Amino acid sequence: MRIVLLSMNYAPEMTGIGKYSGEMAEDLVARGHEVHVVCAPPYYPSWKVQPGYRADRYQTQQMQPGLTVHRCPVWIPKRLSGLTRLLHLASFALTSLPVLLRLVLWQPHVVFAVAPAFACAPFAWLAARLSGARAWLHMQDLEVDAAFELGMLKQPLMRRIALAVERSILRRFDVVSTISSRMMRKLAVKGVPMHEAELLPNWIDVSTIHAGALGGNMRRSLDISPSQLVCLFSGTMNRKQGLSVLLETARLMQHDARVVFVLCGNGELRAELEAQAAGMHNVRFMDLQPLSHLNELLNMADVHMLPQLRGAADLVMPSKLAGMLASGRPVVAAAQADTEIASIVAGCGVVVEPECAESFARAIVELAGDAQERRRLGDAGRAYAAQMLDARKVFDRLEFRLHGFGEKRAAIGAATVSPAAETSAT
Repeated sequence: MRIVLLSMNYAPEMTGIGKYSGEMAEDLVARGHEVHVVCAPPYYPSWKVQPGYRADRYQTQQMQPGLTVHRCPVWIPKRLSGLTRLLHLASFALTSLPVLLRLVLWQPHVVFAVAPAFACAPFAWLAARLSGARAWLHMQDLEVDAAFELGMLKQPLMRRIALAVERSILRRFDVVSTISSRMMRKLAVKGVPMHEAELLPNWIDVSTIHAGALGGNMRRSLDISPSQLVCLFSGTMNRKQGLSVLLETARLMQHDARVVFVLCGNGELRAELEAQAAGMHNVRFMDLQPLSHLNELLNMADVHMLPQLRGAADLVMPSKLAGMLASGRPVVAAAQADTEIASIVAGCGVVVEPECAESFARAIVELAGDAQERRRLGDAGRAYAAQMLDARKVFDRLEFRLHGFGEKRAAIGAATVSPAAETSAT
């Protein structure tokens, strides 16, 4: 099949949506599909364009047979706010439109759009309809809901308008997928019929990320002894992560020489966090690690930490959770009791109150004193990842749905041809 993948973030970004969109495109090509990717230059999570790319011009490159990447200009703000984020997303939506319209001539079978940026969804739908393709929208975040719940946008009138527009757009797509069961239910509330919805959780290659006695070299580089307990956060450092609670927890536990906190990643909040941690002997910072070192990094941890802002847990499903579970280490996650994150982590870690350093500290102290419980919870997390989040299983589900598109297209073609054939036979 010929597939257009519209994803603002794409490889070589090593984290978040860019990582997943890159892996999806490569798997589709490996299965025999032709893929054209429409994306921005890589800039996340540092919010700076990587060397070798330009934010002010179009660039096209054939990465391998069957995979062509079209980079579109994008405005990257120097200071992030609700307004500048919206303008940033809108800039890519506008610059990607000419490429989408040009690809209509390629006559794709499927136009697959990834949100964020939801602002691109109407243009993806338009390109699909002009080319006779199926329109698929994949929701990594429920970004309209999240923008209001997290206080990025506040006006009630704007909320009503945004939700009405979102509902109208969602109902026009042939398939709308998302990454968690709770988000699937929210799509149903927004008017997406269940037969048009698909669950595609953020995956992990469980053959690459696995439990093991690794991470010794990283510990030594950070001056952490083998006997100390490493509490690791690895991911993008931005405001919606609620990372300040980890430093508050570390401050509460400065007297406990058994425990060291490691924050690995980059992003808009990194410098601010480093300033807050100045003088704290039990905190270390690391840059985002390449994928080749990810298994070693995750295995350096004795406990993984997953902070979340209050109210965000069912609007976003942190992609980093899959790697945490696959590494066979327990997770301490901030989530309210009735959320999907809580239901997952309850069997393989400890659920704590969001934005509460005291809750984090109590959970870490309990796990620090019970190696057998850490091992039991880690094994349970590994089993969950292998059963529910394995990359091969998720890609097989995607392929099955795409195969259904192909069968319907063939059936329509046969129905169109058969009357003419009957006429010529008579």
